[in-house]
Amino acid sequence: MIIDKDTVVTLRLTVSESTGKVLEDGKTPVAYLHGGYDNLLPKIEEALQGQAAGFKASLTLPPEDAFGVRDESLLRTISKKDFPPGVKVGGAMQGVNDQGEETVYTVLKIKGDQVMLDGNHPLAGKTLKVGLSVLEVRPATHEEVAHRHVHGEHGHHH
Repeated sequence: MIIDKDTVVTLRLTVSESTGKVLEDGKTPVAYLHGGYDNLLPKIEEALQGQAAGFKASLTLPPEDAFGVRDESLLRTISKKDFPPGVKVGGAMQGVNDQGEETVYTVLKIKGDQVMLDGNHPLAGKTLKVGLSVLEVRPATHEEVAHRHVHGEHGHHH
């Protein structure tokens, strides 16, 4: 079967930073619903479109095609008194950005009574190396399409 919209693709996915730091080792197969459901980065879906089981590829994704370029306007400094207890440097917390949207912030530094936060995705600004190996392709069920994700083995479980 060919990978196309509304197919379930099971693959091994390896991801590393350009520095060589491994982010995903590919040992556990993952399944996703293909066809623009925001389950994989668009450039990865583009590489898989029209392929079949057995297809292998290596991609290099610049920040623009991965998690975006860093946006320094997403850095925030808040007062420690407004900071939730128990969150440490490297931890994450919910907040609201300048547009009033919910945003996840990573705690960069706690200095005196100030806490420095970063609203960028942790991989923003990084070039990623991605390895793909397609194991299986099958038609998606009506329920999977309606829910916009895969159910069952290697997918989401309700």
